[in-house]
Amino acid sequence: MTYQEKLDLLEDMMELEENTLSGKENLEDIDEWDSMSKLYLVSWVKKNMKKKLTTEEIVQFRTVNDICEYIQ
Repeated sequence: MTYQEKLDLLEDMMELEENTLSGKENLEDIDEWDSMSKLYLVSWVKKNMKKKLTTEEIVQFRTVNDICEYIQ
């Protein structure tokens, strides 16, 4: 998965317009990074990466790039 595909996936999860994210954004500054987006991410990781994303891991994500680095 390319970096751009990861950004596109996150934009879909957060219901953002295309090309909104660059990767440098702080998650706390994105209103759409809410509980539903986090749940969607947990579900996607479980289905596509066969891993369990924990709450402890989610709270360690500070930027969009942190999530992109986690996603394979």
